[in-house]
Amino acid sequence: MSGKKLVLFLDSGDTIVDEGTETRDEAGIVIAANLIPGASEMVKTLYDRGYTLVLVADGDAQSFKNVFTQHGLYDYFTAMIYSENIKATKPSPRMFKAAAGAVELKEEDYSRIVMVGNNLSRDMKGANALGITSVFLSWTPRYPHEPADASERPAYTIREPLELLELAERLNAELESTVC
Repeated sequence: MSGKKLVLFLDSGDTIVDEGTETRDEAGIVIAANLIPGASEMVKTLYDRGYTLVLVADGDAQSFKNVFTQHGLYDYFTAMIYSENIKATKPSPRMFKAAAGAVELKEEDYSRIVMVGNNLSRDMKGANALGITSVFLSWTPRYPHEPADASERPAYTIREPLELLELAERLNAELESTVC
């Protein structure tokens, strides 16, 4: 594992990749897309700082491979959990449990995980149900910004990817001070 205790689960669409720029082939696979401003720097900086990064995203494995390879980000992730492979979509606990298992974390480790995503009803609701800290990236206007109920309420909200750098450092420091 990395030098940091905090483990970051990252969604893809409108968290790293700008969904509005996706180009798809006839089968619906994303063949190219742009990243949202600051996303590439966020991923690379978190990785360089020693965080374990896990992609937890709904969609087809080939779509993610295409876009993350296009932008040179594929190898920054310790694991990539896709709904296509898990046969479930967020907020299903199967997605989050598969991601935790992929980096050898158990249920008692969930307090070390932060899920960052753009969708209150999928990312926040799924993380909250398992006691995983939820961070809502409110960058996109494509999805609601107001929780439908308490199950969708994020623990933290950031407006752009680079805000995650400071938040991750603060949460990691808090985690290390309580664990040590």
